[in-house]
Amino acid sequence: MKSILNRLVIAAFALSVAALPAFAQKNAANGPMYKPDVAEEAKYYKIVTIPIPEDITLEVGGIECMPDGTLMVGTRRGDIYKVENAYSDPPKDVKFTKWATGLHEVLGLAYNAKDGYLYAGTRQDITKLKDKKGVGYADTYDIFCDQWAITGDYHEYGFISPFDKDGNLYAVLCLTGSFNSNAPWRGWGVKITPDGKMHPFASGIRSPGGIAFDGSGNLYYTDNQGPWNGTSSMKLLKQGAFEGHPGGNKWYDLPINQKEMGKRPTDPQTNSRIYIEMEKIPEFIPPPIWLPHSRLGQSASGIAADTSDGKFGPYGKQIFVGDQHHSNVVRCSLETVNGRTQGVAIPFKYGFGSGVLPMKQAPDGSMWVGGTNRGWGSVGPKQFALERLVWTGKNAFEIFDMKVTADGFELKFLEPVDTQLASDPATWQFESYSYLYRSDYGSPEVDAGTPTVKKVNVLDGGKTVRLTVEGMKIGSIHELHADKLTSKEGQKLLHPVAYYTLWAMPKGEQASR
Repeated sequence: MKSILNRLVIAAFALSVAALPAFAQKNAANGPMYKPDVAEEAKYYKIVTIPIPEDITLEVGGIECMPDGTLMVGTRRGDIYKVENAYSDPPKDVKFTKWATGLHEVLGLAYNAKDGYLYAGTRQDITKLKDKKGVGYADTYDIFCDQWAITGDYHEYGFISPFDKDGNLYAVLCLTGSFNSNAPWRGWGVKITPDGKMHPFASGIRSPGGIAFDGSGNLYYTDNQGPWNGTSSMKLLKQGAFEGHPGGNKWYDLPINQKEMGKRPTDPQTNSRIYIEMEKIPEFIPPPIWLPHSRLGQSASGIAADTSDGKFGPYGKQIFVGDQHHSNVVRCSLETVNGRTQGVAIPFKYGFGSGVLPMKQAPDGSMWVGGTNRGWGSVGPKQFALERLVWTGKNAFEIFDMKVTADGFELKFLEPVDTQLASDPATWQFESYSYLYRSDYGSPEVDAGTPTVKKVNVLDGGKTVRLTVEGMKIGSIHELHADKLTSKEGQKLLHPVAYYTLWAMPKGEQASR
């Protein structure tokens, strides 16, 4: 009954989203937008664009690959389409069938092999659907869980994860507006057990854009720049964690929360720094990956880990993160240092047709990317798109990984570097910067620094480079440029920039703060 009333109250909001709020517009871009060579990128990963019938508004919000080889696509308009022959390349005879309708902004699809249902995450619930009679579309709609609330505010998005190994789903619920939690569990991550019961899982969420597991079962979501978020980021979700925005912490007072989450964490101090507040608030997990505003993206969205065992190229176990505004995908590699998860973000693929929202790795290793630009606009010019990212079988000269050491960073490359160039400290240029941790919207870049490479060791036949770096700072992004570097064969780096988020150093924190 509650879900029916919710749908009636907010039906007028289902087909419209307000333009970017004025308080969001006031935060000017920080660094310059990274400009890739899209034509060169296409030599290694190509975008296959699926033609969409003119009578379908496919603002893609969720994607699932079904066991029979068909593709399910959920839309922000509340429909789910069954897409047949989706993997043909070039696309031909692709067939779209409206499989379900009347939902409220589908932002996540998850197939459950145990019961054969497709689960759709919407603003106010998770609905499970099935074609029981074999009529070619869903003839059964059952509410699986609706134990959180909505007000009808345009901003109250809700994203769901795939199922975990125990049959649980997870949802991240956006705040009301940008600053507040005006209904229970807005600004929370929740766990939904196989019996359909909701359990509070993590607080401190602001405006998520996607949620997914890595290859080891760890759960991540993206959060967007705004209050208490100086820039967009990819964050680690754990039971009992505080993710940074205190707006939803009022719901710690609910009886279910006192039982499952314990006491409310201390509120952070505004205009501080994350590295300061994380020491004062034990529940606070700083974002493992900061995505520097404007430089790398402006609206973090979908997440997909490469678990294809090489079908998607050489980046196995790395995590790919989309951006709705920049219409791009970056790749992230993580490590845990002194109990802190942190890592590097590296540009990967640009040139998608619309704003990237959901991402899903297909059984053949390719990556499905859904697009929409309603409400916020995007570099990709189309209103919506459905695209598949396919590895061509060729590898570029790239930074594969970047990890912190006791006195600098260790880089691994896909191809051996030119030893003479790599050994010159002048080949490597760093800048560092951070963000204010505050209740105001976003943050300019602060705490600027210029870490300096003092020594270089080239190892592993040229595929590993260790940099001794002076001037590293805890709580800062360390942006590396290696524009002059080439491979042993003379090839330039396809993406000569990397962004490492530093929270801890091995063998004690030797960097400054």
